[in-house]
This record gives sequence, C-alpha cells and structure tokens, in this order.
Amino acid sequence: MDQKNKDLEKFLSFLSGKSKNTASSDGDKVIKMSKKGPLNPKKYISLVVTLTIVFAIAVILFANVYIVKESEYAVVRQFGEVVKFERDPGLKMKVPFIQSVTTLPKNQLTYNISEEEINTKDKKRIIIDNYAVWRITDPKALISNAGTLTKAESRMEEFIYSVIRTELGQLRYDEIINDENSSRGSLNDRVTERVNELLLNDKYGIEVVDVRIRRTDLPAENEQSVFTRMVSERQSTAQLYLSEGDADKRRIEAQTDREVQEMLATANKEAALIQAEGEAEAAKIYNSSFSKDPEFYSLYRTLESYKKTVGEDTVIILPSTSPYAKLLSGYIE
Repeated sequence: MDQKNKDLEKFLSFLSGKSKNTASSDGDKVIKMSKKGPLNPKKYISLVVTLTIVFAIAVILFANVYIVKESEYAVVRQFGEVVKFERDPGLKMKVPFIQSVTTLPKNQLTYNISEEEINTKDKKRIIIDNYAVWRITDPKALISNAGTLTKAESRMEEFIYSVIRTELGQLRYDEIINDENSSRGSLNDRVTERVNELLLNDKYGIEVVDVRIRRTDLPAENEQSVFTRMVSERQSTAQLYLSEGDADKRRIEAQTDREVQEMLATANKEAALIQAEGEAEAAKIYNSSFSKDPEFYSLYRTLESYKKTVGEDTVIILPSTSPYAKLLSGYIE
C-alpha cells in the first residue's frame, strides 16, 4: 500500500509540475549508480603476453616434432654435423633452431647404370646397358664416407662398370650373347659379389642386391659389318653341316648296300645248299623207286622227253618201225 501511495504522489506531483526536480534527482541517482572505477591496462597487457608466449611455445614444439616412417632412416644434424640416426619408426623430437632432420630410404632401390662401351676377349666392342638393385645398410657409414646418396650411387656405378668390364673382357662376343653357352655361367652373381666386396672395403654403408645386364648392343659403326660377317659365318656353317650330312648319307647307304649284298649272298648260298640237298634226296628217292621196275622207268623217261620235245606245232618224221613212232601211234607189243 505504501508503494502505491508513493506512486500516486509521484503521478500527482508530475501533473502539478513538480516532477522536474524529482526527475533530476532521480537522474543524479542513475548517474551515480552507472559510474565505474578507472581501467587497469597492465592486466590486459600481461594477458596478451601470456597468450603470445603460450602460442609461440606451441608453434616451436610442433615445428620441432618429426615422424620417422617405416620405410626410411632419419638423420639428425646439429650445425651441419650428424649427431644421431633414427632407425625405429615413430614420433621424435629435435632441438629447436639448432638441429635439422633429413631422411634416407630404407627399402630397396633401383639404379639405372649409364650405357658403357667395353672390349671383349676377341677384341670386339659392345655396349652394355644394365641396372642394379641396392639398399642402404648403414646410414652412418654412408654419410661419413660418401656424404650424400648421389655420391654413393656414383661410386657404386664405378665399381659395377669396372667389374663388368673385367668379367666380360675374359669372354668372347659369342659367349656373351649366347645364353645357352656355359662359359658365361653365373656372370650376374659374380659381378654382384665382387661389387659388394669393393663397397664393403670402402665402408660406404650400401649393399648391392643384384646386378642385371638389360641388353648388349654393337656400336652403330660396327653393327652392319658384324651382322654381315655373322651371316657369312652362319652360311659357311650351314654348308659344312650339309656337306657332312651328304657324306654321312653316302657312307650309310654304302654300308647298307654292302650289308644287303652280304645277306643276299648268304641267303643264296644257304638256299643252294638246301636245294642241292633236296635234289639229292629226290634223286635218291627216284632211284630207289625206279630200280624196282626198270621198264616203267624207261617208259617214264620217254614220256618226259615227249613233254619237252613235242609241242603244238612240232613236226616229227620218224620211220614207222621205230619204237618212238609205235608208242605215239599207240602200238604196244
């Protein structure tokens, strides 16, 4: 009720013109209530500095964190000098501003070796194009003795070329290009083994897994002449084979003819012996049979002679009194 009375009095005072002073007094009260104390800039400056320091520290930390991958080595340098190698994969830290990180591949690499010209044992020039499969086994030795990956590859190429030139210099050209020729043997294995020995002696920290000859070519100025000579040699070899084949053919035919003649002669001899034995046995049987009746034998012989002497156009003039004529006429005493 008191509050309502006060509000009513204020309204009446406003209507009567007394509200000006009251409003001014209320304004003074409002102004007094809205006034604040003076600002303190040190608090804001310290807050900004603190946030700036925290942000800088976070940036520095993130900038000096590095990741070592499974397929690479990490090389940490301090003022250009190698201080450590990281082999195990994971998240690593380095000292800000004074250390830097470089990487080296851990997996196998392929290196295409430049084409080189060499001389074979028979003084022929050929161009060799090969490649090598290699890997880093000791990054510390590589950095210490070779310095960089490019220099290590360069030294490896020099060793490979030297070994291949020595090995192929002991073989003839036809032995190199002919894979079936046993004189070539395990050339790739020998080259790989010898190159690894040289790399190990100089401690370059790398290992050659395999060396392969991609192709062998002749120099352009010698290619046509060598090709023509090879064709001539192949033609001479083919003619030699043909001549040897003809000689073998004639020798085999002569030997076969001789064996056939020997076999026929042996067969004819055996046949003649068997025939003679048969005829002798037949004569023996005939003699035994004809001796039992001489007259029948005489008649049989006469009839056999008729078979041989009398034909369709045979003309025989005989006396009528001859025994032969009597037989022909059917007269039998």
